Amino acid sequence: MAVVAPPKERTRPRSSDTSTGGGGWQVVAFNNDYNTFGEVIEILIIATGCTREEAEIETWEIDRFGSCIVHRADRTECERVAGIISSIGVKTEVEKEE
Repeated sequence: MAVVAPPKERTRPRSSDTSTGGGGWQVVAFNNDYNTFGEVIEILIIATGCTREEAEIETWEIDRFGSCIVHRADRTECERVAGIISSIGVKTEVEKEE
């Protein structure tokens, strides 16, 4: 991904990154060398319904840390979201919340 300045401040803790609340499952998105920041931001907005600001923060975290929890919900919803994000080549995993 292209280099971008980090967000000035977090609007919420990383552990609560979600659009629809809990449900026992989470979607983790992983960094890669071929999707742009813009592509990832747009797909996160489409897949999770999050705000642009949330998508920008999550995309920065994916790039900076290698992965980020981008959604929490029930298993069916997480699998739906992961499928949308994966459609552009971003690796995702749906896993049980810790």
